[in-house]
Amino acid sequence: MANEQKYNQAVSWLPTTRKEILDRGWDQLDVILFSGDAYVDHPAFGPAVIGRIIESLGLRVAIIPQPNWQDDLRDFRKLGQPKLFFAVSGMALHITSSNNHRHT
Repeated sequence: MANEQKYNQAVSWLPTTRKEILDRGWDQLDVILFSGDAYVDHPAFGPAVIGRIIESLGLRVAIIPQPNWQDDLRDFRKLGQPKLFFAVSGMALHITSSNNHRHT
């Protein structure tokens, strides 16, 4: 427990890799959040807010930003199976900020 508190004081972002999870002294996550967008730990970014709300409930949460869904799906397995659930925060990446469809 002391290791977790020490780590949380030094680093405030949600873990995104197995190493960051192990550095916190965690053996398993409660929730793994997948985000279609890059992970930016700021209140203007939905996945970060969702992750922080889950974390505020006392759960161990990690985020996997922009998983590669076109290969062998290793990004979906890299953090193991959570105790409670997987969560998905999707994005409409084929639409621009001015609501036009992207060509590529």
